Order: sequence, then C-alpha cells, then structure tokens
Amino acid sequence: MSLDEMRAKSQDLWDRMAPGWTKQRDFMWRTTRPIGEWLVAHVDPKPGDTILDIAAGPGDSGFLAAQIIGDEGHLISTDFAESMVGAARDLATQIGVTNAEFKVMDAEHMDLPDDSVDGVVCRWGFMLMLDPDAALRETRRVLRPGRKLAFSVWSGPTDNPWVTLMGMILTQQGKPPQNDPFGPGGMFSMSEHERIRSMVTAAGYSDVQLEDMDVSWDFVDFEGFWTFQTELAGAVAALVATLDDDEIEQLRTDLKAGLEPYRTGDGYSIPGKTINVSAS
Repeated sequence: MSLDEMRAKSQDLWDRMAPGWTKQRDFMWRTTRPIGEWLVAHVDPKPGDTILDIAAGPGDSGFLAAQIIGDEGHLISTDFAESMVGAARDLATQIGVTNAEFKVMDAEHMDLPDDSVDGVVCRWGFMLMLDPDAALRETRRVLRPGRKLAFSVWSGPTDNPWVTLMGMILTQQGKPPQNDPFGPGGMFSMSEHERIRSMVTAAGYSDVQLEDMDVSWDFVDFEGFWTFQTELAGAVAALVATLDDDEIEQLRTDLKAGLEPYRTGDGYSIPGKTINVSAS
C-alpha cells in the first residue's frame, strides 16, 4: 500500500469514528481533561493570541484555549478527517465558542503562513501520522519564534492495557489488528522519551520538556467498555465491525475474563499513561 493509499485509509477510518467520538464526548473529556489542561497551560496562551489545534477531534483542548484568548483571539481548530471537523464545529456552537475557525487540514502539509500562530496544541495526533517528522517541521514553520508547541502521545503498551487488551484477545483468536502499533501511524510509534526528544529537536526546537501523566479509564460496566472499544478505538473498532455473530460472542466472553483484574464493583478502572511534551 502506498503512502497516499495509507493516508486515505486512515482518513476514512477517522471519518467513520467521528460519530462515536461525538456520542462519547462527555466521557472522553471527563477522563482526559487533565491532558488538555496540561497542553493549554504549557502553550501559555494570552488574550488576542492565535492558537492552532492540530488533530483536534471534537475540539475540546482548543476550546480551553479559546476561553483564554478571548474575542480578540483566534482559534484554528483542524483535523484531516472532515467529519471530525464537523463534530468540533457543532460542539463549538453548543458550548458558545465564537472565536474559532474550523479547517480540514493535513498537519504534514499545512495551509498556513510562516510565523502565523502563537501556540500549538495536539492531543494524540502526531503518533498517528505517517510522517510525524514532517508535521513537526510544519508546526515549527507556522509557530512564531519564542512561542510553544505542546502535544501528547501514548506511552508503551504495558502502560496502556485499556487499549491493548482488546487487540491481544483478538490476536489470540486469530484476528490480529493489521496495523503495526510501533510502525508509522501506529499508536505506540512515539512511545519512547528519547525518540520523541530526537524528533522534536530535529524539527528545530531547542527547549524540549517531557512529562508522564497517568490516565484512569473508568467504566461503569462491561457495556460501557464494549461501546468505547467498538465506537472510538480506530483500527480495533474497524476490525470488530468485520466479525460475525459467533466471533463477537466469543470476543465478549474472553474480554470479560480479561477485564477481571481491573474490576471495581460492577465496573472497571483500567490504567493508562500518556507522555506530554512542550517545546519552543
């Protein structure tokens, strides 16, 4: 598969995930808001600034910055999946964000002038890009001198059973996810501190800071976890959609057993860990 074909496949996947992300927005934001707050705090937006949100999804992190930059400021909320951009635009209308524009944009090739933004946030985007080095260089190009980029990626698989458990069980059942989680565009492609530091430095940044942050994924019951995995979880969700009824039933049975170590009453609390990065 060529890079263009891989990009088209990824774009189609995340367009299909947008309804699930919209449906589960409250749960997702409640769980991951500390990450968004960290990103915005480290970009340190000022009233009147222009802030760029890359791979914004429903847009929550950028909307935090929008509150700070005020009516004279400008938020550019972007994603390369058109349906995600639509979800962010709809959410902005619902919560009263009026100082934002919404663009379908590939971060590897940004349609923005040099030195045109005062800060950049990106939650879980760079790791899923086929050429994150190009995206980091583009980010450096559009960011004004002395201002900051803040982004988040996931730590390694042992730190994130909330996402690896389903893939492990599918693999045991002879239905492994087709993408390499450590390869280009894989969830763990930027899961090591030294690799991140090297990439960011090579893109032209000098002051690079990294901080691990724990994330607890709390589900009220099995159905909550199942819905999350089958409506939001990218390639895994797409794979589950191809299974027949018997395979689904077996997967659910094995998944319930695999979740037992994380049981809390009727629900589950499953650990995760993200790596937060700031650079200027």
